[in-house]
Amino acid sequence: MTYELLIALLGFAFVTSVTPGPNNMMLLASGVNFGFRRTVPHMLGISVGHSLMVFLVGLGLAGVFKAWPPALLLLKVASVAYMLWLAWKIAHAGAPGEGRVAAGPMTFLQAAAFQWVNPKAWAMALGAVSAYVPDPSVAAYALVAVVFAAVNLPSVSVWAGAGQVVRHWLEGPGRLFAFNWTMAGFLVLSLWPVVMLEL
Repeated sequence: MTYELLIALLGFAFVTSVTPGPNNMMLLASGVNFGFRRTVPHMLGISVGHSLMVFLVGLGLAGVFKAWPPALLLLKVASVAYMLWLAWKIAHAGAPGEGRVAAGPMTFLQAAAFQWVNPKAWAMALGAVSAYVPDPSVAAYALVAVVFAAVNLPSVSVWAGAGQVVRHWLEGPGRLFAFNWTMAGFLVLSLWPVVMLEL
């Protein structure tokens, strides 16, 4: 990979990682409801899980969708159903210690597994391996995955950190209720492209 292509890949990874999407909406909500420190496994799960996804998509997983188009529809249905369930959990999360629906933040494994039903993660992975790997090889796909891991973690940390910052302001039950329902709404709105367009 040339120096110019690497710089372009870094920019792509940063922009797609730091902009709003399902992962970042959930991290913001987690930062508010559980604090930054308890959200660290969630952040690590996103970064490691998505990097693994990028690598496997590069190795040929994308070919499965071309060979068997119904797999794409199944992925879309699973994504929408799971994300609606997550939105419901966010909307009904209580203040820390209340023991309501969201008793704790996502674990590392839950966050890593979530990448496989996250439409934005799929778009990022498919875009990266198709646009920034001129000479396909295991080493090239591994490099793209490493770049995403290096850029993604600090990018998504901003959202959990922002949640931590506004956490005390949202301590009143009315404010927290409004915030959680707003975040759930944004998560549902992020499904619009999935429902209306091809992945």
